[in-house]
Amino acid sequence: MPRVTVLGHGSFEVEKGKKLVLALEDNGINILHRCGGKAKCTTCRVEVLEGEYCDLTHAEKNAYSESSIEDHLRLSCQIRVNEDITVRPILTVESSGREAGPRPAE
Repeated sequence: MPRVTVLGHGSFEVEKGKKLVLALEDNGINILHRCGGKAKCTTCRVEVLEGEYCDLTHAEKNAYSESSIEDHLRLSCQIRVNEDITVRPILTVESSGREAGPRPAE
């Protein structure tokens, strides 16, 4: 099983192929996902510190073209965890004071 390491929160194993946003939420990381995982709001951004997750999905490219997102960030709703990854969440419930949003679909 792949291991997800979250800066400042520790690490945990997840089922291969699970969406990163769900892996984070299921393991106590209150990441925002205001649009419910549809790559529209960009609130589920993470900085990938280790792991090979560089290729943007088509949905991410569209979301990024509509906002000024730094190119080294990824949308956790668009990443499937297939190998070990280390991330730093950008927006959480605690850091933003906002509600997470509807749970993204598998």
